[in-house]
Amino acid sequence: MKDDYDKINFLCGIEIHQELSGKKLFCSCSADLKEEKKDLEIKREIRSSVGESGEADVASLYEQKKNLKFVYYGYEDEHCLIECDEQPPDPINQDALKTALEIATILKLKIPDELIVMRKVISDGSVVSGFQRSLLVGLGNEESFIDTSQGRVRIKDIYLEEDAAKIIKKERDNVYFSLSRAGIPLIEIGTQPDIKTPEQAKEVASYLGMLLRSVPGIRRGIGTIRQDVNMSILNGARIELKGFQDLRNMPYVIENEIKRQLEMMNQGNKIKEEVRKVNADCSTSFLRPMPGASRLYPETDIPNIKIDKELLNGIKKTELIDEKIVRIGKQYNLNNEIARVLVKENKLELFEELHKQFGMPELIARTILLTVKDLKNRLGLPSDKLTKKDFEEIFNYVKKGMLDKGLVSKALEDRLQGKFSLAKYKVVDEKELEFFIKNLVKEKGNLSDGALMGIIMQEYKGMVDGKRVMEILKKIRGT
Repeated sequence: MKDDYDKINFLCGIEIHQELSGKKLFCSCSADLKEEKKDLEIKREIRSSVGESGEADVASLYEQKKNLKFVYYGYEDEHCLIECDEQPPDPINQDALKTALEIATILKLKIPDELIVMRKVISDGSVVSGFQRSLLVGLGNEESFIDTSQGRVRIKDIYLEEDAAKIIKKERDNVYFSLSRAGIPLIEIGTQPDIKTPEQAKEVASYLGMLLRSVPGIRRGIGTIRQDVNMSILNGARIELKGFQDLRNMPYVIENEIKRQLEMMNQGNKIKEEVRKVNADCSTSFLRPMPGASRLYPETDIPNIKIDKELLNGIKKTELIDEKIVRIGKQYNLNNEIARVLVKENKLELFEELHKQFGMPELIARTILLTVKDLKNRLGLPSDKLTKKDFEEIFNYVKKGMLDKGLVSKALEDRLQGKFSLAKYKVVDEKELEFFIKNLVKEKGNLSDGALMGIIMQEYKGMVDGKRVMEILKKIRGT
């Protein structure tokens, strides 16, 4: 399959855009995006202008021809004069800067001694000023790469920049934006065009997503991370694909774009550089021309940011999620899938606190992950309301030999229904249980295992673990 992509000289690189939490990048407004109380409305138009090169940006000219008016809504505590282009920016958000530097360190990028804040021209109306502030935080070198199943993919760079405003709605001549997202810190990680197949593109995007989720200070939820793909094929041109919503669809989108370009070439059409939108059906559609190279110029309101050794030495490398899963599995003798779910569902802290008190790693992990889900899905019980104290009480009974571990699920079920009583779960002596089963087999050995199980469970009424009863029964019957 890789040979097929080699024949068409498929080249691909990825850009990952990840929002950070806390405050905005150049002001103290919240990055929570609650948008509860609208208290501002601004109307503007943006026109293209000639830069120092004497040429206007092709993407800017394209946007200007649409003759759109832009309306911006501001929400309480989530905008200020800086987003409205009415006040110079505040000093950079140090927490966001440290997060960006940590990610650059994890990826082994070269961090410049001095960071220069630049203005990047944005002509689609998504920022009031017509530009975003952006700074290069790390530059790739021979050590900056991701190992994938299909070879290494080099990391090109990492930027820290302001996010744009969010589109609320579009009308014929107006586009409406929310200023709540404008100015939120945004990490942008770019790779070199080393990706050789669509599946490898998905693998790289998945790894970078995992890395970003590992680092503190990252925003979570739909829309907080965005992936763009830059690709080209033989005799084609660089195409940027924007708007991936589901990484599982990435290979299909890329394959469809390759097919589209090959069909165009077969018809004698030339492929032009452009930005294309990813559609829900995995097709792509024209969005705008590819922006020109001269989009950046220095920010005049912010001095260069010096990066000293003290700052870099104070940055701790976060344990990546994949590394944590491997460590947890080995440390507690859990299979990788259980360890993965503990980390993914944010149950690791609860697990480790309970394990510290009671041991029993397998039982505790399966209880807080699988038993809790089973009680909710099978019985419709509000198992998400079980507290750490509830688990501590039940596991304490198990540890003291007062509750059989096979009855933990039933005990939690009773607790949720408000009818838990320890007396109901009196632990039956193993010898007593074996003695009862031996006599039962002698008297009614002609019955099936299932029938005998019914008699035993009825006799002890939930005080014994069914799995253990069956083990003893089979042992006695020699089956």
